[in-house]
Amino acid sequence: MRLNNLTTISGEQNVDILIEKERIYAVSEHDDSSAGISGAPVLKFSNAIVFPGLINSHDHLSFNSFPQLGNRIYNNYVEWGDDIHKQNKDTINEVLKIPEQLRIQWGIYKNLLNGITTVVNHGPALSKIEDSLINIFQQSHAIHSIQLDKKWKYRLNLPFIKNLPIAIHIGEGTDKSAQDEISTLIKWNLFKRALIGIHAVAMNEEQAANFKAIVWCPDSNYFLLGRTAEIDKLKHQAKILFGTDSTVSSQWNLWDHLRLAKQQNRMTDNELLDTISKTPADVWPMPGIGSITKNYFADIVIGEVKSGSKGMDAFFSLNPENILMVIHKGAIRLFDEGLYNQVSTSGMSVHNFYKVFVNGRCKYIFGNLPELIRSIKAYYPEARIPVKY
Repeated sequence: MRLNNLTTISGEQNVDILIEKERIYAVSEHDDSSAGISGAPVLKFSNAIVFPGLINSHDHLSFNSFPQLGNRIYNNYVEWGDDIHKQNKDTINEVLKIPEQLRIQWGIYKNLLNGITTVVNHGPALSKIEDSLINIFQQSHAIHSIQLDKKWKYRLNLPFIKNLPIAIHIGEGTDKSAQDEISTLIKWNLFKRALIGIHAVAMNEEQAANFKAIVWCPDSNYFLLGRTAEIDKLKHQAKILFGTDSTVSSQWNLWDHLRLAKQQNRMTDNELLDTISKTPADVWPMPGIGSITKNYFADIVIGEVKSGSKGMDAFFSLNPENILMVIHKGAIRLFDEGLYNQVSTSGMSVHNFYKVFVNGRCKYIFGNLPELIRSIKAYYPEARIPVKY
């Protein structure tokens, strides 16, 4: 498959990308005369920006059928959890009637619809995801938190566990207890395991130096705590990754999260892009993704360029309805209705693609998402799924 006439995220040139099987075979300067030389199906674009499939470094896939739950600004995550289990008990119980596998599947689709091709799921290892639409990364040790996991010291310091990073919610609060728990974690990291701290709202620079990376989830932080991590300071001590968290504490639209992060002026545009591409690919690690480079996996997203925008401005102005195509390991997972004739006449199968509407825009998505939505709503009719069919 050849993707023809795509604008790079730098906005400096148009390129053609040749994909063979799961990988990128070539990236070359756009040339109409060479479009069909390889004999591969050709998809032609105009006013379209290309970037690597995005990497979401923090989500709870089974929690994305929840609405945002919160009744005020909280001092820390324990206070929030106690409050919603009292004030929102009925809603929580209704959502949990949905079988977990259905909730996980919607969580995967939520990420795909946003242009995410790899998501780090926090929690127990998931089964039955071998044929997932996107990559579900699980090669880390997940600890929930110091205050809500009674066995956290034991799990942190097991002597013979695999040499994988430890991902843990830490410093998710604005009070002294949130900052103190960070120091406690550092103290008890007896084997100096690679720590990836999630949220880190209460973290200072000295503490950050003890972490391999920090996952920044600004949308969730502002909703629960009214504040987010001082990433402009912490980035000098640890690598910064980007996470959405689940819809129980954040919006479903990744692009709103990114624009919120951009408005903070805590990172440059290039730094922010790296938090969802190159940096997580290096930190977790995930070899062969995070960049549109020859021999890398063909995880590729193509977005619509709005009139008058280019480069980074075009990237940060995207929304799910503006995603024209998502490719994971060389396989198309989503494409815009405007590309239907090209895809269907190119020799590529449109079998198993289903029509859905995202903010009024028609998309074809792999797998029976309409049936999944119907199944979820059979258990919980009030489920807020931002897709129509």
